[in-house]
Amino acid sequence: MSRVANNPITLPKGVEVTLGGAISVKGPLGSMSRAMSSDVTVALNEGVLTFAPIGASIQANAMAGTLRALVNNMVQGVSKGFEKKLTLVGVGYRAQAQGDALNLTLGFSHPVVHKMPAGIKVETPTQTEIVIKGIDRQAVGQVAADVRAYRPPEPYKGKGVRYSDEVVIKKETKKK
Repeated sequence: MSRVANNPITLPKGVEVTLGGAISVKGPLGSMSRAMSSDVTVALNEGVLTFAPIGASIQANAMAGTLRALVNNMVQGVSKGFEKKLTLVGVGYRAQAQGDALNLTLGFSHPVVHKMPAGIKVETPTQTEIVIKGIDRQAVGQVAADVRAYRPPEPYKGKGVRYSDEVVIKKETKKK
């Protein structure tokens, strides 16, 4: 059995799980649902979710661990939420949140406007910091990767959009 699937999920207070053809998780920040795999059995006993593969196939074993990880992310998302922090490094690089759009000035001849998908909120505490929040871990990470892709950090001066915990190793310039 998958090592990940061996760990049960303890539901925090205020989180409700409904089992059926899909797993629905409802909490203080919102609700999410995901289709269940036919290779995995999910049991809910007194606030604890357990996952077990049906049969001994490699596919069922892998899906048990995958489904457990996805449901754990759903439970964390509806109870606490997820956030990614980005930092702008470079002269004149600025960010400004306006409603559901993020306006970026990244040294191009035009401003870059990134529209946020549903369920994702963006904040700019300062002009060079971006905080992306939401209940869906995959969507938060994807939006952060999309914003970073506009101007990834370059290796010589380190200018660009980077994750707040990212370390950019600078190269030495060419010498004659």
